[in-house]
Amino acid sequence: MARFPEDAGKAQRFDVNLSILFTGLPLPERPAAAAAAGFTAVELWWPWPETPTPPRGELDALRKALEDAGTRLVGLNFYAGRLPGPDRGALSVPGEESDRFRANIDVAADFAASVGCTALNALYGNRVDGVDPAAQDELALENLVLAARAADRIGATLLIEALNAPESPRYPLVSAPAAIEVVDRVNEATGLGNAAFLLDLYHLSMNGEDLEAVIDAYAAKTGHVQIADNPGRGAPGTGDLDLSALLLRLNDRGYDGWVGLEYKAGDRPGADGFDWLPRELRAAH
Repeated sequence: MARFPEDAGKAQRFDVNLSILFTGLPLPERPAAAAAAGFTAVELWWPWPETPTPPRGELDALRKALEDAGTRLVGLNFYAGRLPGPDRGALSVPGEESDRFRANIDVAADFAASVGCTALNALYGNRVDGVDPAAQDELALENLVLAARAADRIGATLLIEALNAPESPRYPLVSAPAAIEVVDRVNEATGLGNAAFLLDLYHLSMNGEDLEAVIDAYAAKTGHVQIADNPGRGAPGTGDLDLSALLLRLNDRGYDGWVGLEYKAGDRPGADGFDWLPRELRAAH
């Protein structure tokens, strides 16, 4: 397997998504595993899909695990329902799920603040049978405004992510322009300017989008990037995407934020599954 080009690696700061990698370990052991593999930054989906308000002890245990490992949390999802699973967020789903999202807003923001995390991802949620999509969009805006204000309170960015239609057919934001429209709507509603695009190259490629054109158009509105190769959602080099060239293009267009490794390790060779990325490029720089 070819190694990632050094110029592309040096242009970016990588972090490991601990909700899709190192999943053979209990959550409190994953930060140390990432550190042992050479990484100093990590991100997470909401780690408690069953509850938006976990016990204080579980929050404290995760905080201690991050601190003990010397890893910084650089991205955290708000409560998003059963993820992984059938759900794709909660904030546009009327009733109990919307209530759960609202109950989670300050919990997630306060935890993020306690560990120095400045990016909070709010997954939009699936369309619901029998509910007017316009009503869901109205609810979504209300909840995103609340989330943006909480993020602003801790000096964080609110991220809006586009997923892909083949794997998330009921999720309404399945293109970069659709997600950007929501970003703009939230910023207009709050006047805070802290909503930004989560640009996931895997999801956009699954949608058949022109990735170079997306980068050119929206790099300035991008607050976080995630990568996986396509097909297969594997590590760079396992599919057809020229991820090194795309990351260099992002850098050339002014993006200097984090690049989250959100791929399936599969049966890759090597003890840690990161043989594609030279070890000296894994720590934040």
